[in-house]
Amino acid sequence: MFQPSQNDVRRFFCGTRAKQRAGLPLDAMESIAARWIAEHPEYDADLADEAAALAAVYTVEDGRTNPFLHLSMHLSIHEQCSIDQPSGIRQAVELLAARRNSLHEAHHEVMECLGEMIWASQRSGLPPDGHAYIDAVRQRATRIVGGR
Repeated sequence: MFQPSQNDVRRFFCGTRAKQRAGLPLDAMESIAARWIAEHPEYDADLADEAAALAAVYTVEDGRTNPFLHLSMHLSIHEQCSIDQPSGIRQAVELLAARRNSLHEAHHEVMECLGEMIWASQRSGLPPDGHAYIDAVRQRATRIVGGR
């Protein structure tokens, strides 16, 4: 199993952003990452300076999202959907994206469900519950938001 270090992940996103800006060819994973980087211009400064990115510390107390964790979650959800693992996640995300009229907005909601599943697993000491995760995404997809 591929388990990149924190620095590997940060180098990957910074390198992808640099290649994207320079108009250089991207490999398959970089192309997926570049899409999500483009969706998050607020992270541009974080991705522009690799040395600063490697040194950066993101804590809850700072009240700031870790851009590398956030972008990694986009990639994780993309991968889950591409292989439909856990089974049913692709359909649940597609339904949520259709309801929200935005794959990006749907991903952000799925991130909350994914985070809750991981937290519950860590707290209980049990393996992550894929069924509960998909159920949470489906519930969001069927919930009426803002009159829609």
